[in-house]
Amino acid sequence: MAPQISPSILSADFARLAEEAKAVEGADWLHVDVMDNHFVPNLTLGVPVVESLARATDTPLDCHLMIEAPDRWAPQYVEAGAGSVTFHVEAATAPVRLAREIRAKDARASMALRPATPIEPYEDLLPELDMLLIMTVEPGFGGQAFLDIMLPKIRRTRELISKHGLELWLQVDGGVSASTIEQCADAGADVFVAGSAVYGASDPAEAVRALRKQAEAATSRASWLHDH
Repeated sequence: MAPQISPSILSADFARLAEEAKAVEGADWLHVDVMDNHFVPNLTLGVPVVESLARATDTPLDCHLMIEAPDRWAPQYVEAGAGSVTFHVEAATAPVRLAREIRAKDARASMALRPATPIEPYEDLLPELDMLLIMTVEPGFGGQAFLDIMLPKIRRTRELISKHGLELWLQVDGGVSASTIEQCADAGADVFVAGSAVYGASDPAEAVRALRKQAEAATSRASWLHDH
């Protein structure tokens, strides 16, 4: 699969979300960070804003739920118009049931892991998912520095995906920029969430194109692609 870029509106101007969505229309997804001030110490937006965004852009919405009780709330984000919904395994009560419920509503089901959460205990869950998100910062705030100690975890996750022959996307989120995206692609990621690297640029659409070009070049050289 070709690398995909998912700009994060956490770094956009919240007073101009419709315009900010249009500014990155060449992107594959629009990453929407939902935070409830319980699972993470920040409060962002919820179902009504996702409904409005879905009407304002043709770019599919990739909703990342950094919230408690995702089992209860995640299906509502599909109904609000999200094409992909990510829940945190640390917050989910029944991750397999929740993934199946999201898929049954015709959205992509994705599971996120905080930096300290290992992938190995969840190997058996991988076939139930369409995407796995490895956080490369602590969830909660944009603009954090990339944690390069996550690169081995990305590699191990890619090895598990290959071992089971899965069509599972591997997303990274946190500190992804021109200086880190190639490392992530080389380690095995193929979906890249970029916030300030896109919305902090003078031309967000050009930033998306440049990041995609870097990711494609690094992927074409990556050993994980050629070993399998």
